Amino acid sequence: MSTWSHLTPAPADPILGLNEAFKAEKNPKKVLLGMGAYRCDKGKPFILECVRIAEERMLKSNADHEYAGIQGIDSYIEKCIELGYGKDSKQRLENRIAGAQSISGTGALRLGLMFLAQWYPHKDIDYLVPSPTWPIHKTLGELLGFQTKEYRYYDAKTKGLNYDGLLADLKAAKNNSFVLFHVCAHNPTGVDPTEAQWLNILDVVKTKKLFCGFDSAYQGFASGDLDKDAYSIRLF
Repeated sequence: MSTWSHLTPAPADPILGLNEAFKAEKNPKKVLLGMGAYRCDKGKPFILECVRIAEERMLKSNADHEYAGIQGIDSYIEKCIELGYGKDSKQRLENRIAGAQSISGTGALRLGLMFLAQWYPHKDIDYLVPSPTWPIHKTLGELLGFQTKEYRYYDAKTKGLNYDGLLADLKAAKNNSFVLFHVCAHNPTGVDPTEAQWLNILDVVKTKKLFCGFDSAYQGFASGDLDKDAYSIRLF
């Protein structure tokens, strides 16, 4: 009997699985709507000119390919912090933001959630993700020992935000719980709170002392505010 004969195939990712189904489809009029990537008229990946220029500059830079530090390339991390928080961010100017480079967005999620699982002092918490959300948010959380709870987010009837349900579920969560938000262009619905709604959500977060994770595709980077009263981490 094979050592691995007991293994069973993992279920197909609902979004990446759609991409595979598209490839297998023989209809010449097929159109791929499942992946957030630029495509040419022939359905092939479209490489932006700015990306090609960046690649040429990288090749001309004669990089020595030296090993980076365990935290990643410091100059890259600094640029990511500047991009994510703003050049004039008070937290950045006060050196209150720490960051680490990761491999892909999934790597950043794993890194940030692993740090949370190991070092967050509050253990009796809820692990809250929006309904619906990117499947890996649940998978990684459960791999690291969190029991996933969904908070109401998308309203199928209005095709908008279930704002009242969202607030009610956050208010019902245990104090100090972890709640995952999407920075903008919520995946997969594209529905976002308004600025006024975000401010009301912030009031609940502060009252319940919730620890917030913000998923912002598609950079390999994780960072967090070091202030003792801050309750957030960005997972890029």
